[in-house]
Amino acid sequence: MSDHKPPPRDGTTHFGFQQVPLADKQKRVAGVFSSVAAKYDVMNDLMSMGIHRVWKRFVIDLAAVRAGENVLDVAGGTGDLIRAFAKQVGPKGLAVLSDINPEMLDEGRTRLLNEGRLDVPPVLANAECLPFGDDSFDLITIGFGLRNVTDKDAGLRSMLRCLKPGGRAIVLEFSKPLIKPLAKIYDAYSFSVLPKLGQVVANDADSYRYLAESIRMHPDQATLKAMMEAAGFSRVQVYNLTGGIVAVHRGYKL
Repeated sequence: MSDHKPPPRDGTTHFGFQQVPLADKQKRVAGVFSSVAAKYDVMNDLMSMGIHRVWKRFVIDLAAVRAGENVLDVAGGTGDLIRAFAKQVGPKGLAVLSDINPEMLDEGRTRLLNEGRLDVPPVLANAECLPFGDDSFDLITIGFGLRNVTDKDAGLRSMLRCLKPGGRAIVLEFSKPLIKPLAKIYDAYSFSVLPKLGQVVANDADSYRYLAESIRMHPDQATLKAMMEAAGFSRVQVYNLTGGIVAVHRGYKL
């Protein structure tokens, strides 16, 4: 079963394991990512022992982007996914990097510019109300970002609205390990090792403690599949990676 629950009627939601007012979560999440932006990629490598690159490669292959397509990466952070998609869409396509956090978006923009990519517009955007027209994109991805969205259902509906008919959305996110021994090891690692790594590398144990807690509060594979279907996605498929530590969900707009 998932720990995911709809926001309580008293107007609160979870920030990690804490209950906070709905209006406060976005500000608190912003604080986390403003704090870790500069060390985000280094910490990703350390936290996942480099495996996050394999997970992202799976998404890039699954997306099967074609030349001339329009692609949006939501909560795209430092731009790992959109850099690959920008090469694939070519000069006749469009690749857009969006993030709600200015510091993270700036890191992504800087990396793109350092690689000479002037063709990827960075857009400051809230996943719950994306500032793009209906039927704008062939593909929308969100990698390790959905769990930080306050209203995930609104985020999914917003992505669906912005997809062209026949377009697809791909959600890459931490999920629930499928094997009990793996789950125990993963828990011990998440709550003992991650905050210490965060303290040593980014001088911020609390932010990485939140990130570990936010993973536990995120919907499990079946729950997220049902949420995507409720938002209007069709043919939703689930791919478990690394024993379910990470799951990829793909859905289509009819």
